[in-house]
Amino acid sequence: MATPHISAPEGAFAKTVLMPGDPLRAQFVAENFLDDYALVTSVRNMFGFTGTYHGKPISIMASGMGQPSIGIYSHELYAFYGVENIIRIGSAGSYVPRLEVQDVVVASSAYSDSSYALVHNGDDTHELLPSAHINDVILAKAAELGIKCTPCKVHSSDVFYGGPNKETWQDTVARTGVECVEMESFALFQNANVLGKNAACLLTISDSFVSKIELSAEDRQNSFRNMMRLALEAAIAL
Repeated sequence: MATPHISAPEGAFAKTVLMPGDPLRAQFVAENFLDDYALVTSVRNMFGFTGTYHGKPISIMASGMGQPSIGIYSHELYAFYGVENIIRIGSAGSYVPRLEVQDVVVASSAYSDSSYALVHNGDDTHELLPSAHINDVILAKAAELGIKCTPCKVHSSDVFYGGPNKETWQDTVARTGVECVEMESFALFQNANVLGKNAACLLTISDSFVSKIELSAEDRQNSFRNMMRLALEAAIAL
């Protein structure tokens, strides 16, 4: 069952999908963590893989950058491929001193000024929640694996480079209480809520607005192993 953006046949995806933004990160996870994996879609070079982890089926599918992009791919996975759970695995910029580069965080909620939910189904909310069950599994697995994982309110922004009239990041923190910023989780949570599915968001802090430390693009692709392992262990426990 191909869709306009996914060429995989029916049944090609596992019930649980890990979703990084970067197609090369999807490939990295498949090559380094999955057994017997296969490329199941590559439309627009947005790679999707299915294999096994500790004998259980798992899929990895890239989302691209931004809410419209993850909105398309997550909708098609949920609505047309029978996917039940999506765990976004991505990078984020820290707004607060307690979240340092390389820290792993799990979104307790996603705040956005985006109109995605309003246009999608008339929902005028600006804060959405993930699946409480997936978050509970993630935090339990983090404790079991000895991986520090910090719940926090995430800012899902539509704008990477702000103009002269945009509020400062400090103003955004003061107004909303967010602690880190990324660009996808709000739309993912919206799709999951509307379609009766489950979603969560795990992030590795790749740069800090406070300390000005940041990782290279290569490090972002290859070094997020704690987050990847945690996501995989949680996925097979669902």
